Amino acid sequence: MTSPIFKHSVLAIALMMMASVSIHAQQPTQEDMLNNVAKMKRIEAMQPDSIQPKYQLALQSLSFAITYPHAPQTDNMITEAEQAITKMEQMKHADQSDICTLRGFLYMVRIVQNPAQNGQRYYLDVMQNYEKALKLNPNNQLAKQLQQKFFEGMKQQTGK
Repeated sequence: MTSPIFKHSVLAIALMMMASVSIHAQQPTQEDMLNNVAKMKRIEAMQPDSIQPKYQLALQSLSFAITYPHAPQTDNMITEAEQAITKMEQMKHADQSDICTLRGFLYMVRIVQNPAQNGQRYYLDVMQNYEKALKLNPNNQLAKQLQQKFFEGMKQQTGK
């Protein structure tokens, strides 16, 4: 069994590595993003009872999927994210606002993958998840940012 200090140190190191990649590159490459997901998978495996690695794994996977919606790895990234979100939903102390935010992001990725087929299908799911996330936690910055991006994308698609 690993000590709590070790677990927190590993998580802190991983988060610093991800932050340094984000700082040094305007647009992270596919390889950078895939490496970040792989690192989060390893950390999540070492800390199966911890919520934060699951959250970061889902977030990194969905970030890859929305940045590269037609890459060969995208379907695997979406599957990784769905599994991490499902695990979070089963944990007692998981933040429901974060879960709703990730669910909304997941549906948003589906729309970006195929707007013609998935736009109408998932539009309400995206909206409802972001609204619920913000109702549960009005200070959820990620939910606010993703909701704003979604509105901007919808305006571009509809020309309104």
